[in-house]
Amino acid sequence: MSELNITPVRTYLLGLQANIVSELERAGDEKFLSDEWIRPEGGGGVSRLIEGGQLFERAGVLFSHVKGTTLPPSATVHRPEVAGRPWEAMGVSMVLHPRNPYIPTTHLNVRMFIAKAPLGSGQADIFWFGGGMDLTPYYLFEDDAQHFHRINQAALAPHDPTAYSRYKKWCDEYFFLKHRNETRGVGGIFFDDLSEPGFEQAFALMRSVGNAFIPAYLPLVEKRRSHPFGERERDFQAYRRGRYVEFNLVFDRGTLFGLQSGGRTESILLSMPPMAAWRYNWQAQAGSPEAALSQYLTPRDWV
Repeated sequence: MSELNITPVRTYLLGLQANIVSELERAGDEKFLSDEWIRPEGGGGVSRLIEGGQLFERAGVLFSHVKGTTLPPSATVHRPEVAGRPWEAMGVSMVLHPRNPYIPTTHLNVRMFIAKAPLGSGQADIFWFGGGMDLTPYYLFEDDAQHFHRINQAALAPHDPTAYSRYKKWCDEYFFLKHRNETRGVGGIFFDDLSEPGFEQAFALMRSVGNAFIPAYLPLVEKRRSHPFGERERDFQAYRRGRYVEFNLVFDRGTLFGLQSGGRTESILLSMPPMAAWRYNWQAQAGSPEAALSQYLTPRDWV
């Protein structure tokens, strides 16, 4: 069996990282640092990041292309038939933590996995694509959430008219903190294990998702970046960031895969906010702007 040609996927992902970094640098007038790294077992990546910026308190836009000899358990839960195979994974993953609490935190990930066929087996490589993006506001403006979801819907429509509703539901269910009984934010789209349409069609859908990020998110940054804020808003932002940490460390499959596969800890944990806070049994004052967020931390239709 012939091997899959994954060079176009790598080329696209590197271009996506470069384009997103360029657009964010233009918006914030702040330069991303570049940190190239090599994974001892195979592969490596480039982490592009901002620490302590004025627009983005922390921003990470990461490219990785890593290889291993045996897929870790987190990658074989839904595909037990690939357990034990050598593998390759590549993707772009990013999280932006703005300084202004009126700008929402956001996350994007687009990725491809290949479970390699054993040598001499005559079997084929098994591939799948995954990804998505979601929005985590602290002070929600409904038109921001509607815009974000409309762009996601438009990105998926040419590939499958039913994809948005399915991937939106998947996102709501995935980014859910069971112990808090609340969503992490106002959702977006999420998909995984995508192989059924065939390699080229699955790759095309992943590209549409990656290309939709800047038009989905950057207009929200421009609208909210000058909104005045003070210590109260920053304090609430830190409290809600604590929920972000809880999800990433308890439920996130990407974090678990990275740590189980011997990934680079600094890159994996770059998604964490630079500061977060927890309080015992704290409740926002009824009728306050902070209390208003709670009504949105449950799945709802935005388009």
